[in-house]
Amino acid sequence: MSKIKTISLTLGGFVAGALISLHIPALADKEAGKPGLPIEELRTFAEVYNAVKQGYVEPVEDKKMIANAISGLLSNLDPHSAYLDADAFKDLQVGTQGEFGGLGIEVGMEDGLVKVVSPIEDTPAYRAGLKAGDLIFKLDDTPVKGLTLNDAVKKMRGKPKTPIKLSIIRKGETKPIEVTLIREVIKVQSVKSKLVEPGFGWVRITQFQENTGANLVKHLGDLTKGGSLKGLVLDLRNDPGGLLNGAVGVSAAFLPANAKVVSTDGRTEDAKQEFLARPSDYLRGSKDDYLKALPAEIKQVPMVVLVNSGSASASEIVAGALQDHKRAVIMGTQTFGKGSVQTVLPLPGNTAIKLTTARYYTPSGRSIQAKGIVPDILVEETANGSPANAGRLREADLERHLTNDKDGEAGKEAPKPEAKPHAKTPAKPGKGKDGEKKDEADEDQPQRIEYAGKNDYQFAQALNLLKGLQIMQNKTQ
Repeated sequence: MSKIKTISLTLGGFVAGALISLHIPALADKEAGKPGLPIEELRTFAEVYNAVKQGYVEPVEDKKMIANAISGLLSNLDPHSAYLDADAFKDLQVGTQGEFGGLGIEVGMEDGLVKVVSPIEDTPAYRAGLKAGDLIFKLDDTPVKGLTLNDAVKKMRGKPKTPIKLSIIRKGETKPIEVTLIREVIKVQSVKSKLVEPGFGWVRITQFQENTGANLVKHLGDLTKGGSLKGLVLDLRNDPGGLLNGAVGVSAAFLPANAKVVSTDGRTEDAKQEFLARPSDYLRGSKDDYLKALPAEIKQVPMVVLVNSGSASASEIVAGALQDHKRAVIMGTQTFGKGSVQTVLPLPGNTAIKLTTARYYTPSGRSIQAKGIVPDILVEETANGSPANAGRLREADLERHLTNDKDGEAGKEAPKPEAKPHAKTPAKPGKGKDGEKKDEADEDQPQRIEYAGKNDYQFAQALNLLKGLQIMQNKTQ
């Protein structure tokens, strides 16, 4: 058999349609010195294939049977390997540009249902109040049970301005929730920033896209126009990942030249690589080094990086690199724990497979797989804990997840993170907007946090640290 030419490396979180990343050389189809295809097993497959073709109650097209066989082969490896039909492959490629059609939710599968990993900011799903952990059991009148993840995503996507009804099971709710969303073109703004007060800046990366590094430099330049920064908060919370070269570029913005950012290791030589803070590792086909326009002071400005359980993959690479080089203080809660690399292999008919080919490691050699980045300072989402993240999906919760090879877990299940009980504040009487009495405990219920806003407890503690003030500890600690 000939070698299969690869198109890319992907480092997206556990979402519907990961993102394309760095081009790598060819991937050998078998290891030298080992036997080729298993003839006896293939004969068994051929017999099953023929039985279905000849005897199934309804005729099935050869093309569909082959696609289903490929899909089954990959889906049973790990949560991130998958078969991409023509539509899914196109969506993956379009997604790297930060614009696609749909509802704006990152999803996975759990017990045959679509599970919301995270709603993307400023999208129909976000505005409708969908929450991490929501289970979608019906799309319009179609039950989700029996659908593949790709099939479910296809039904959720569609022409802009068309409606779709989602039927949802939510933890803590006794009845299903029904919500109708209007599809629209999703334009994800990769980088956001603001000067929260004189001398202190906030930069948020929502996804690592093609132009994330260049956009980051522009935002940092805007933050320093009015004077030098005394402190900077890099916000990677709920960032599901994206392009590897984007993560390397963002890390390089804050690290010394040629500092090690991340390494990958797998069974083939192509999977064994190191990525440094240098233009050849973060530029893709461009000769213009966007970091040349970076304000010089950014290399030394005191930094806090905010992370949580929704920070995955590429965002974990950045957090791990800055933590290992002691360039920034990592604050928040333990990250998602996706430490594997997916290679996209194109197939005939504009289809492809997304195959897990390597694990990645921080500069000090730590594996993040099924473990995540542990913050230097643990700060929950609110003063009373993290109710909004309760039951949050993490890599270690996924069926067939890869183990962490650095923790001696090879061949056995990685331990699942322990759930921590949240302290409850005694109820005190108060008044709501309608004049009726309500309990203060109601205010502790999950609510949408405005990042870097007045109700952003984690951001407030990051700012306190940069100012040299005392950090308020959570009541659960």
